[in-house]
Amino acid sequence: MKVTQTKLSGAMVFEPKVFGDERGFFMETWNQQRYKEAGLDVTFVQSNLSKSAKGVLRGLHFQNPNPQGKLVQILTGEVFDVAVDIRQGSPTFGQWHGEILTGDNHKQFYIPEGFAHGFCVLSETAIFSYMCTNLYSPKDETSLIWNDASIGIEWPISRPSLSAKDANALRLSDIPSKKLPVFMP
Repeated sequence: MKVTQTKLSGAMVFEPKVFGDERGFFMETWNQQRYKEAGLDVTFVQSNLSKSAKGVLRGLHFQNPNPQGKLVQILTGEVFDVAVDIRQGSPTFGQWHGEILTGDNHKQFYIPEGFAHGFCVLSETAIFSYMCTNLYSPKDETSLIWNDASIGIEWPISRPSLSAKDANALRLSDIPSKKLPVFMP
């Protein structure tokens, strides 16, 4: 398995070994021991699946308290997936990393606890799979606006389809500090 560390501490891209031939392919999507040896020592407690149409942008979401780390991957289709470091005191606070994930490249992106996460769909549809380190807690969730100029994410779309929640999300500077996670070196 190939592991790439991003510029954001704890955010990693995994490229699992894929064994394939003319019949199809096989790959491990999670092996706790193997991922721990690769630097990801977490326990997942919830697994989710979503399907979205082209142009849909979901996010940027985070929970605090009860933050969620997420190991995300695409089963079919293509997305631009983004993590934003929103941990107060982090040397990379307000910085982002984006990754193209597809059903063909089999990449997985780990977004650590304390980060906002979102993605936009580039293909006609995409099936998005992710495992979480904490249970979903609606009362702890906050949405960060997708086009916050202070963050400057270079989204590959300019007019996404958004939920009402995401269309009315807050800029990073408008989120009360008590709602933001704190960096723990």
